[in-house]
Amino acid sequence: MKKITCCLLLCAPLAHADEINLGSIMVEGTKISDVSGDEVKSADLAEALTKKVPSISLVRRSGIANDIILRGQKKDNINVLIDDAKIYGACPNRMDPVTSHILTNNIDSIEIIEGPYDVENFGTLSGAVKITTIEPEAGLSGEVSVNLGSWDYRKAAANISGGNETVKFLLSASTESSAQYEDGNGDTFAEQIERLNPPSMMPAMDPRYKTEYADIDAYEKSTLLGKIFANITDDQQLKFSYTANRTDDVLYPSSKMDALYDDSDIYNLDYTINNIGSLSKSLSFQVYDSQVQHPMSTFYRISSGPASANEVISYLETHTQGIKIMNSFNAGDSLEINLGLDASIRNWDGTYEGNGTRSGITGRKSIDDVDTQNSAVFAELNKKYDKTSIKAGVRYDDTSIKPGGTVGQPDNDYSYFSANVFTTFQASDSTKYFAGVGQASRVPDARELYFISSDNTVVGTPDLKETTNLELDMGIENRYDSFNIKTKVFHSWLTDYIYYNSTVPANRFENIDATIYGLDVSGAYYFNDEFSLDFGAAYQRGQKDQALAGQTSTNLAEIPPLKANLALNYDYGLKSTASIELVAADAWSDFDGDNGEQDISGYGVVNLKAKHALGKAMELTLGIDNIFDKAYAVSNTYKDLTLLFDGSGDVMLMNEPGTYYYANLAYKF
Repeated sequence: MKKITCCLLLCAPLAHADEINLGSIMVEGTKISDVSGDEVKSADLAEALTKKVPSISLVRRSGIANDIILRGQKKDNINVLIDDAKIYGACPNRMDPVTSHILTNNIDSIEIIEGPYDVENFGTLSGAVKITTIEPEAGLSGEVSVNLGSWDYRKAAANISGGNETVKFLLSASTESSAQYEDGNGDTFAEQIERLNPPSMMPAMDPRYKTEYADIDAYEKSTLLGKIFANITDDQQLKFSYTANRTDDVLYPSSKMDALYDDSDIYNLDYTINNIGSLSKSLSFQVYDSQVQHPMSTFYRISSGPASANEVISYLETHTQGIKIMNSFNAGDSLEINLGLDASIRNWDGTYEGNGTRSGITGRKSIDDVDTQNSAVFAELNKKYDKTSIKAGVRYDDTSIKPGGTVGQPDNDYSYFSANVFTTFQASDSTKYFAGVGQASRVPDARELYFISSDNTVVGTPDLKETTNLELDMGIENRYDSFNIKTKVFHSWLTDYIYYNSTVPANRFENIDATIYGLDVSGAYYFNDEFSLDFGAAYQRGQKDQALAGQTSTNLAEIPPLKANLALNYDYGLKSTASIELVAADAWSDFDGDNGEQDISGYGVVNLKAKHALGKAMELTLGIDNIFDKAYAVSNTYKDLTLLFDGSGDVMLMNEPGTYYYANLAYKF
């Protein structure tokens, strides 16, 4: 607390500068609007983000429930929030990342913060993805939509919103399912495994699908979102929301298991009081509760034996509760101060169950009822001068991690400071410069500390240190009448970065030092009122300071190659648009072969999409993705994930979908 007070005192002289009306000050990130209206191809948020943001790459695991990489960072290194509430996946093999627990049809906008520039939330090491869901409106309105696509994809969604200025409500529901997609070679999930040609082995180890399940659907998914907003007085507002996600029989062909189901529930309550006095422009309270249940099973695989008599199930569940209190006030007209408290507790528990010949693993713990408890205090300052804006923040975290204790695993305690400052300078009407420096940390999770595999291998390393990211960002934005472009560069120094070492027999996670640096460019050119061109490209490079013991590669894993997005848009009516889009990436030439990654060819995929207004109330969207039916893969094979391998030891590359046709019809009232 003394250190935080000192930081606030150092920032206090900013309050004596010339007073100017304070506007919104934001880190130079990326904002995506009208997600529910534009991203109608499927419910998969990860796939939509990959198309929209050059610095985001896809980690393909299935037909849905895919993960993302942001600037070479994944998993707990980036913070994904849903209406400022935290939810974690339960699967240690990343089958249910956070992005899989909210669907595009329920999303209003997404803010992407690149770098350690978020002190309000626990765990923002190298970036944040802040998802805002759709909100209720006064009056009566709604939408009903039906979506059909290749491989028997079917989706129906509906929402209704109503109320008055005192009380408003929203109810949104959807259901969807899909068969296994076919890649550019015409192979389904089951056929991709056959093409891999896993090594000859005993049936008890065979990861291929049984003949009777080779053609089953890839997944079935249903969701429900409900919200109630109440304006108690002119200055008090109460918001409550509930999100339910129910997914059944999700196939993960590149893994040894599939998900029997994946269920999640998110409860979120916000209460805000405005204009209390000179020391409180806004006082907000948030309480949230999120739960995920995720059992993985060999039921559909040959390894489970006849009639699945030797089935193995890995039951995982996680439960997170959190509270945040934040007070905002102005010190003069040009300085805004936010002070807050943040606390959360996450429980993560995993247990194996085996039948028949595998009954010996029943009751064995994979993750032993681990509690990760965090409490923090933070402060944030927003200052605006004539042409310069400054945003600065500091946060102190205290975290304890305690396993259930049945296998004698040790507790861990962590405490650390995070701080950042970000400045923008409006040099002219057309040119803006920005720069920032920040440092943030994140603690290891229960898998990295304690995880035990079904064969009783101790994968986790219980004495891991927290990872710290010191990052420098800078860039320039130019805006003209018909053209805008933003260029950003960054350099990230990672201390005690948590890394997977596949060559050691146990305790496979370790702390290393590494760097990631890169460049991304994005912008648009407007030919006239009808035609425009959106473009973007991102490049990152990651290196370990030195190779791991017994290895030679200094390339950091999960650093995607140069990626580019290009879209030509045609607006031919008030609500009618058409576009042709290119998503392309270079070959993986810098990868960590010592830890399972491999050479992947570059690709270029062309997509077509048209949205046509049918009167005032209806919209028809037609699209074709991968129109040239290219066979390609985007995800590499870092052994941090448990994936299938062929007879030579190469890990399975999962191909992307081939040519995909879809149509969406929406009626709005």
